[in-house]
Amino acid sequence: MLIAQITDVHIGFDRDNPDEHNMQRFRAVLKRLAGAPNRPDMLLLTGDLTEAGDAESFARLADAVRDCPFPVWPMVGNHDDRETLLAAFPQTPSQGGFVHYPLECDGFRLLLLDTLEPGRHGGEFCEARAAWLKAQLVAHPETPTIIVMHHPPFESGITWLDSAADEPWIGRFREAVSGHRQVRAIISGHLHRTIHTLWGGISLTVCPSSAPLVALDLTPIDPDRPDGRAMITDELPAYALHRWDGERLISHFESVGDWAVLASYNEQMQPVVRLIDVERGGK
Repeated sequence: MLIAQITDVHIGFDRDNPDEHNMQRFRAVLKRLAGAPNRPDMLLLTGDLTEAGDAESFARLADAVRDCPFPVWPMVGNHDDRETLLAAFPQTPSQGGFVHYPLECDGFRLLLLDTLEPGRHGGEFCEARAAWLKAQLVAHPETPTIIVMHHPPFESGITWLDSAADEPWIGRFREAVSGHRQVRAIISGHLHRTIHTLWGGISLTVCPSSAPLVALDLTPIDPDRPDGRAMITDELPAYALHRWDGERLISHFESVGDWAVLASYNEQMQPVVRLIDVERGGK
């Protein structure tokens, strides 16, 4: 099964322009997914879908994905608004005031979490949300599970975007997941870059954004002393394609742009393909 992930779309950054730069980037990724050989079985939109959570931006987003040839499942990020998202995507489940819900797939489950705290840039995971996650995991102890969340629960080194490792919400999330061996992977967004780590022994990936990316600068930042460093860069829009093979999640990442094809599968390349096929045990 192929699961596409687009994150940090930030529609409405240029609020008065329906064809704003962020929308153009988003549409380029959608076009790639719909027309590529790796058409996904579903698309996860993992938060910060809008810049300010307003109804007009959510309406533009919903219109952009209306004709997608695969199901689209949205989540909230810190820039979003729960009620406005649910109005724009009325098929989206919610429970107890939070936009969190399970997706039952063939042989595994996705648990889409809500880490939004209105007015806060970083994540939140209160006792109610932790209890919901625990109940979901306890109810399906033998089913491989992938957790999907906007805010990653670790420090990446990009300190102006990171949550601190000792923040209470991360502790609650860690306690909720601890001991549940069916959790095979965590996928997230928020940081606008491709990042991978192990978190409590679990594979954790951060998907790059479709909106402009965050500059890769791991040097400490002083909130009292602007130093002129690059913060946001107009690198190519990107997405993740997660492949569930029945046992594990394999994550691929692609930037979307125009580039030259340097080799195609033709008679010149066929010997290479045949050699590798033999090495893999083919005929």
